[in-house]
Amino acid sequence: MGLGALVMPNLTAFGNTVDPSRFLNDGIDVKLKKQLADVALNAARAKGATYADVRIGRYLNQFIVTRETRVQNIANAESFGVGIRVIANGCWGFAATNNVTKEEIAKAAERAVAVAKANSRVVTAPVQLAAQQGYGEVTWKTPIQQNTFTVPVKDKVDLLLSVNDAALKGGANFVNSAILAINEQKYFASTDGSYIDQDIHRLFPTFTVTKTDRNTGKFETRKSLSSPVGMGYEYLTATPESKVGGIVTRYKDRYDMLEDVKNATNEVEQKLKAKSVEPGKYDLILDPSHLWLTIHESVAHPTELDRVLGYEANYAGTSFLSLEKLKSGNFHFGSNLVNVVADKLQPGSLGAVGYDDEGVKCGNWDIIKDGVLVNFQAIRDQAHMIGLKHSQGCCYAQSWADVQFQRMPNVSLQPGKEKLSVDDLIKNVEKGIYIIGDGSFSIDQQRYNFQFGGQTFYEVKNGKIIGMLKDVAYQANTQEFWNSCTAIADKSDYRLGGAFNDGKGQPGQSNAVSHGSSTTRFNGVNVINTARKI
Repeated sequence: MGLGALVMPNLTAFGNTVDPSRFLNDGIDVKLKKQLADVALNAARAKGATYADVRIGRYLNQFIVTRETRVQNIANAESFGVGIRVIANGCWGFAATNNVTKEEIAKAAERAVAVAKANSRVVTAPVQLAAQQGYGEVTWKTPIQQNTFTVPVKDKVDLLLSVNDAALKGGANFVNSAILAINEQKYFASTDGSYIDQDIHRLFPTFTVTKTDRNTGKFETRKSLSSPVGMGYEYLTATPESKVGGIVTRYKDRYDMLEDVKNATNEVEQKLKAKSVEPGKYDLILDPSHLWLTIHESVAHPTELDRVLGYEANYAGTSFLSLEKLKSGNFHFGSNLVNVVADKLQPGSLGAVGYDDEGVKCGNWDIIKDGVLVNFQAIRDQAHMIGLKHSQGCCYAQSWADVQFQRMPNVSLQPGKEKLSVDDLIKNVEKGIYIIGDGSFSIDQQRYNFQFGGQTFYEVKNGKIIGMLKDVAYQANTQEFWNSCTAIADKSDYRLGGAFNDGKGQPGQSNAVSHGSSTTRFNGVNVINTARKI
């Protein structure tokens, strides 16, 4: 995904351009939010709704994009409005307004009921909503140390331009960098008796460095090893990096952007000189900065229940999994080392919230246990489909103007239980490739057959890293790949990666989600040379 793709979905989805100083305003008082919410709930019930929920949302977005010595774009956007969802005559209805007055909110609630009643004429089965207790008045906040929006724009620009300068001084021909920051201020209320106020922060610093060979015209790139996080600006306060065989591989809890760009600039020079990979079977040692994307595409997406049921067939496909595979209780998704957990509370993650967008308290649950598929991802109106009495708390809407639906929580591969370092994973490999960073990928509509690239590739021979490779991609199918998992580093190596903009739904919506793992080894995986013509 290019830098432009990272920025544009959020800019075009919603929001009016504002002065960045406006981001420091607290917004409307929580007592007024409750009054407005009650107007919506009462109006919906008065028109015949058997259930209603209301989301009052204020969404702040800041994007700073630079290239070489200049600033390309600074965008500050704010969006504020109310979305109301109801059940009437057994069907869902939804309406929204950005005119946040009691009169307009009441009208929106009445429209939502009217939509539900109209839908009921063509729907054959009523909504089955899992029971949910009301929590009363509660709050949840991302535990940040420094609000990104309190940092002056000039300071962020200076950081990015210094990153670019370091790359140019190191011999880079092109470099772009960006800081993306989001604050979601969300108030949820429902006829179940919940009034939930949440303040959610996310941050993504990133860059791409490019070097060209003037003699051949060929070029190589390396993206940052940063991860988008559910943190404040403190993420950019670095801790010492970790190294494997002298290679900088990670920034675990904090991120040093300047150090990373210097390493990246050196590595693209090495990539230009690296030998092209010989196709064949290799043992792969996959760093979390790479493996998160493979988890996202081949584990997290196919275990979304709506995808399993075929509801997402028109947008990015369905799933090779089925209700029968889950009910059998013996579908071996991966080797017995593979344990995958969904978690909406994981500190520092993009998906961390206290309550989802239909008022369900968040938690965690097993998806794959000892290699066996044991659960999917489900929300309140899906829970009964897989025999659950309660939602798993993974409902989300990208804004007040969008209806909430099932979205991916943080889905992560659990670390190995035995003490095992990355060096330990490498030392027993006779013929392998160590892959760092995510790259291009392709996966079929059932999330089964796939191909993944990366950022940097290191040849492993007889237990040692002997040099850099290029033109590497690996191919497999999901079940074959995860059953080839033979070793996972312990929790000391565990890190998060993630996607700032994961698309789903019609109309499309964007979700932020993290995926964690420790470095993991997969044996006998097919590797192709991406530069060779077939």
